[in-house]
Amino acid sequence: MAEYVWKAKNRRGFEQSGQIEAPSLETARSQLIKRGLNSIKVKEKPKDILENISFLQPKVTNKDIIVFCRQFSTMIDAGLPIIQCLELLSAQAENKTFVKILKAVKEDLAGGATLADALKKHPNEFNDLFVNMIAAGEAGGILDTILKRLSETLEKAERLKAKVKSAMLYPAITLFVAVAVVIVIMIFVIPVFQKMFGEMGQALPSLTMMVIRASEFTKDNILYMIIGAGLLGFTVKKYYGTEKGRRIIDRRLLGIPVIGGLIRKVAVAKFTRTMGTMLASGVAILDGLDIVARTAGNKIVETAIYDVRSSIKEGQTMAAPLAGSGVFPPMVCSMIAVGESTGALDTMMVKIADFYDEEVDEAVERLTEMIEPFMICFLGVVVGGVVIAMYLPIFSMASGIA
Repeated sequence: MAEYVWKAKNRRGFEQSGQIEAPSLETARSQLIKRGLNSIKVKEKPKDILENISFLQPKVTNKDIIVFCRQFSTMIDAGLPIIQCLELLSAQAENKTFVKILKAVKEDLAGGATLADALKKHPNEFNDLFVNMIAAGEAGGILDTILKRLSETLEKAERLKAKVKSAMLYPAITLFVAVAVVIVIMIFVIPVFQKMFGEMGQALPSLTMMVIRASEFTKDNILYMIIGAGLLGFTVKKYYGTEKGRRIIDRRLLGIPVIGGLIRKVAVAKFTRTMGTMLASGVAILDGLDIVARTAGNKIVETAIYDVRSSIKEGQTMAAPLAGSGVFPPMVCSMIAVGESTGALDTMMVKIADFYDEEVDEAVERLTEMIEPFMICFLGVVVGGVVIAMYLPIFSMASGIA
């Protein structure tokens, strides 16, 4: 289908304009006439010259997906056909990239594909969790309920991610500002004092000499330092991309005090929330574990979940291998064991996720409280030390005069 832009007058003589999709110009004109419009001017919509440059196109965000799920669920619940829902949703969407995706999904549906198969063609926007839950909803005739659950799950996952980002953002910004201030002092401020002290012809204290040498080194090697930092970051990223590197770094991260505990709690909340939602939606437990493992975000957690999946295939319960992994806390394993024995594993998983969402909140607050005084002390020691070093010769000279 092509897109056309049009201008016309309604029955009252007021001018209107808009866009319309149709197989041809004549079809578009006839559709507008059926709406009671006259003095119609229709032409093909001009193509965007940047349309085929992918990195210049807006990315589909989690917010776009969440709004899509909410609106789609409401429309299906109201009894609208799926293709009509997608037409309305693509007309309302503000993200151009998402509009194209929804139109492609609608065309696949019109061609006889299922909604899950149509969404599966867009893995960057609709992951395995999304597609499998949609497939379960289609099979069970509860697509509106599944979409509502998906929107709730995505909203909670987004809130969880925002909490962790906020915990990391403050120290990152503070550290960046501290390093920038020190570099500016070393390159621009210390040389002024150095020149002044040279004119005095006086022996300088060892602390002052150490700062001056650090300033000279920074000034002479700042470009190499920046390149070195970039190469180090690139090397770590490449190493983390390997199986061995990711396993080693993720294990070290879990072992860091406070931060490791936060990562563990986030992993538990994410695992239980996603798994509980999939089980409640009718996704098979083995498929669910496979999806959750691939989206775990930590290699050690991923391995633990795959071990659980292998154990279940052999006829064991979920709780025993989880307890043996050393990743999941004993309380979580005990609650999962109770859920398995009572046949309410999905409900128990959601309860664990709710509990660990609160635990993440508390962990984030504790982390912020611990980092704040540390950063203040760091800034005080570094900046204060530089200031004292620069004023020591002045104090010595003043005491000599006295």
